[in-house]
Amino acid sequence: MYLLIPAAGVGKRMGSNRNKLFLEVQSKPIIAWTLLAAEAASSISWIGIISQPSDWPDFKNIIADLSLAKPVEFIIGGSTRQESVYNGLQALPPEAEQVLIHDGARCLATPNLLNACAAAIRHCAGLIAAIPVKDTIKIVDETGIIQSTPDRQYLWAAQTPQGFNVQLLKQCHAEGIRQGWEVTDDAALFERCGIEVRIVPGEETNLKVTTPQDLAIAEFIISHRGG
Repeated sequence: MYLLIPAAGVGKRMGSNRNKLFLEVQSKPIIAWTLLAAEAASSISWIGIISQPSDWPDFKNIIADLSLAKPVEFIIGGSTRQESVYNGLQALPPEAEQVLIHDGARCLATPNLLNACAAAIRHCAGLIAAIPVKDTIKIVDETGIIQSTPDRQYLWAAQTPQGFNVQLLKQCHAEGIRQGWEVTDDAALFERCGIEVRIVPGEETNLKVTTPQDLAIAEFIISHRGG
């Protein structure tokens, strides 16, 4: 299975002016934990890191320290996640039929989750890891007034990995460019093109490290996993 890791962002909400994936959790950079999970996932055979070339020397140093056995390719990132994934798709080997896309900042995803998504995508066109929403959700207008309360049983919090048929995802990205769609994940492109996307049960601990509070939570979780 081919794995693309969007890793081109800057940690503004983290109070950092550089790539947040270089911040450390349990004495390792965030991206190191993501890469270690990919290395341990038996289904993953190829890893593509989508990032800005200015970050490549740091990524290469991290990879060298981890002594990864799996090949890692570097792909130039775009100005948005959507552009970065588009670039990643063009850089996949021609034989790639399915791809997993996993945010580098979700450093707590386990190899088991990666393997489960890799197995499931062989039997559908698109999928996302997700967990049921526990909180009651309110839809609010621009003035802060509640408009409705959707039924919680139909609400799921999207995570990554997300998995797709490569050719279909390329077509959806091309359509997104043609129509000027701006989306926050690739599943939304499938949805707009009328292609079914399935849910694979995610993990409660599979949070995206975005704020200093998330860093503290990630430290706690990894320490209780024994590293």
